Amino acid sequence: MLKNIIGLLAGLLFGLGLLVSGMTDPVKVQGFLDVFGAWDISLALVMGGGLIVAFFGVRLAKRQQSSWIGTPIDMPSKTVINKKLLIGAMLFGIGWGLVGICPGPGIVLLGTGQWQAYVFIPAMIIGMLIYQWLEPKLG
Repeated sequence: MLKNIIGLLAGLLFGLGLLVSGMTDPVKVQGFLDVFGAWDISLALVMGGGLIVAFFGVRLAKRQQSSWIGTPIDMPSKTVINKKLLIGAMLFGIGWGLVGICPGPGIVLLGTGQWQAYVFIPAMIIGMLIYQWLEPKLG
């Protein structure tokens, strides 16, 4: 039960951070990604803050056998940058740039009732299903 409560609180804190930072505003995100136009640098500060927190969090997690609530810590085992990763990153970036929404903010937007989320989330799920179907064929 404690694990679920902590997960809920962490998710709420993450969602609140996305809302407060402006990551759920597609126009603000597209302004950040438009480095040759009317560039809005404010999200770079948000990402920089996130990188600092993640840097210390990962260093701490690597020294621990389990989390503070006793669950195992699973660190990624694959560290190779391959063709699939690069193609996936490019598709993610193109999609993020076109619509200004990525998965985390998309889920938060569902809770705000913004219509864009009701288009984005099904499209994201369809993309995941297409990948699941294609991935064995790609090798």
